[in-house]
Amino acid sequence: MPGPELWSYVEIGLHIRVQTETVRSYKRHGLLPPPDRVDAGGHPRWYPETIRAWALARPGHR
Repeated sequence: MPGPELWSYVEIGLHIRVQTETVRSYKRHGLLPPPDRVDAGGHPRWYPETIRAWALARPGHR
């Protein structure tokens, strides 16, 4: 049975309507919340709820 859904940079970008590279830049600059998980390949992943809450609180993007 699969676990809960986790989002990558791609899904985050689609949710907040920016390019994937913009989301990566947010991560590099410490603007994303810490990942909820890191997959076996070392890629960060977030629960949709984490990103939705973060997106609502982003300055200038309410």
